[in-house]
Amino acid sequence: MAADKLSSWSYTEGLPAEDEVLLRARDRSHELGVTPVSQGVGAALTVLAAGSKAQTAVEVGAGAGVSGVCLLRGLGPQSVLTTIDSDVDHLRTAREAYAEAGVPSNRTRTISGHAADVLPRLTDAAYDLVFIDADKPGLPLYVDQAVRLLKPGGMLIVNDALDEDRVSDPAVRESSTNVLRQVGRAVRDNDQLLSTVLPTGTGLLLAVKRRS
Repeated sequence: MAADKLSSWSYTEGLPAEDEVLLRARDRSHELGVTPVSQGVGAALTVLAAGSKAQTAVEVGAGAGVSGVCLLRGLGPQSVLTTIDSDVDHLRTAREAYAEAGVPSNRTRTISGHAADVLPRLTDAAYDLVFIDADKPGLPLYVDQAVRLLKPGGMLIVNDALDEDRVSDPAVRESSTNVLRQVGRAVRDNDQLLSTVLPTGTGLLLAVKRRS
């Protein structure tokens, strides 16, 4: 990355100011050994959620609640966020973060289980927004399920879409990088979707389901 581009990226990543709720959630993330979304991604999630005017949202991968809090702060007061994670400690700390953020319990639903098992049980075309920040091997399935779950006009967001900047380097053939290349092409070539990739954080893949 050219020096001026790196400087601009660093500036935009450090620009959002986070409060004590998010800072404590970040501390708990590190205690659990999970990587939270960056400050830039967190701010983008809040803005995207607000702009989408979503009432129903799904998050695949709870972490310690950083991304969930960011989404909830953009979602409307009547909206509901469903968070899926196979680790009960992740869900517990996410619920702690939601409570500290002052989110009423009826606005969140946490489901313990593997996303590959849970997502197929959710209702077709019932969600306005799906955010995925989960294991790379499962991404093709999660993205396919997300397209099914989204209403027309609904938004898909995939975190770490550039796999720590490895996706653009053809010499990198790691399995996670190849999966993200596959997912990126599949989303780009899906006639149901309008898509783009933003360099925020380690890459955000965005797609909107076309209205019929």
